[in-house]
Amino acid sequence: MASTQQSRILRVGLLQDGRILEERHLRRPGDFTVGRDARNSLVLPLSDDLPDSVPVFEYRANQYNLLFNAGMKGRVHLGSSDVDFHALRTEGMALQRGEQYVLPLQESARGVVELDGELRLFFQFVLPPPESDKPVLPPDLQGGLWRTMDRVFFGILAASLLLHFSGAALIIASEPPLEPELSLDELPDRFARVLIPTRPEEPKPQAADNAQATAATEEKPKASDSDDKPATEASKPANAQEAAARRAEVVKKVAGKGLLKILGSSGSNGGGAFADVLGGSTGGGDIALALAGAGGVGVATEASVGTNGPRGGGTGNVAGIGDLGTTGGGKVDLGSKKEVQVSGRVSSATPEVESSDVDREALARYIKARLKAIQNCYEKELKRNPSLKGKVMVRFSILPSGRTGDIEIEENTMGNDAVASCIRTVIRGWVFPFKPDDEVPVAYPFVFTPAG
Repeated sequence: MASTQQSRILRVGLLQDGRILEERHLRRPGDFTVGRDARNSLVLPLSDDLPDSVPVFEYRANQYNLLFNAGMKGRVHLGSSDVDFHALRTEGMALQRGEQYVLPLQESARGVVELDGELRLFFQFVLPPPESDKPVLPPDLQGGLWRTMDRVFFGILAASLLLHFSGAALIIASEPPLEPELSLDELPDRFARVLIPTRPEEPKPQAADNAQATAATEEKPKASDSDDKPATEASKPANAQEAAARRAEVVKKVAGKGLLKILGSSGSNGGGAFADVLGGSTGGGDIALALAGAGGVGVATEASVGTNGPRGGGTGNVAGIGDLGTTGGGKVDLGSKKEVQVSGRVSSATPEVESSDVDREALARYIKARLKAIQNCYEKELKRNPSLKGKVMVRFSILPSGRTGDIEIEENTMGNDAVASCIRTVIRGWVFPFKPDDEVPVAYPFVFTPAG
């Protein structure tokens, strides 16, 4: 009976003084790096002589390749013989790619790579171990719910619950007591006071006081009328001489105050400036006669001006507000305010992923499906600056939970920080479908250009 063949996986271990410090089984094919940086597949102990990151294996075309340079030492078992790195370089068994040499590995290959001093890296292809290899304790040592429970506490809790539930069931099953009906006379006094409130005291009649107050108010206006009539009658002059005397007295009081004092101080005819205005008359009596017919402020109308038109010569009419109205005017349509439509293009390239746990093509499809939000960030600033364009390189990390870690803007040729800040906010809300074992760094470029 033929046994079914099972594909082998790469096993990599770190040796120091003949002891295995750490080993990895690459169940998922991918690149393998070692170094002091925490982002490597295998982190080496801290040492000044060790590099930050060195690529050792790469997975291309369904096959692992061993990577080494001219300064590295090691041996590889190929078929039935062991060959060191120097022989692989000189005999042309390894292909040269820049400063590195590439050796394709078969599943029967194994070897050792010397890193620094006592640190060595060994590798070989082995069958994948079962994932469910966990130690199982004997039945006598396995714990259970009953064995780990405090039995005294459990007994007290069970008795307390039984007592409480029994009392509740007894209360529910018993009939409620009958309440006797009470008559109105049997009610306590506190209920009687609430149901039958006391009547408020009636206010005392005040009709007599109101009548006396009304009579007093009616008598007061009559007394004032009788007082006003003698005063009005006394203010009228008895004859023309008394009227002239009163007028002279008023002129004498007014001429020494305010503007009239200034106008009456001097003049060309000796009668003051006021006399010059009114003509050749002099004396305070002329001023009184001139002002005797003066009235209040009036409104000039066409009827009051007369047919002779306004003073100063010429003819014309007084125009009112209605005469100033224009005719023949039409409506002015200012139109409606419209917002200028601005659009831009966002193009992206293949992302740079430094781990094999995340598929580049799947990551590119995920980001391209959400380019509309990135485009909105660009178009928002494009409305303010129509010539805005450039490239933004964003570097972020994918956490084992699928969310984004640290987000940095590595390159921004647009000269606009608002677009970069908006892109950082959009990427922070993404949840990727990948669940890597460790934090995976990703670099993704966005190129922005106006659409028209």
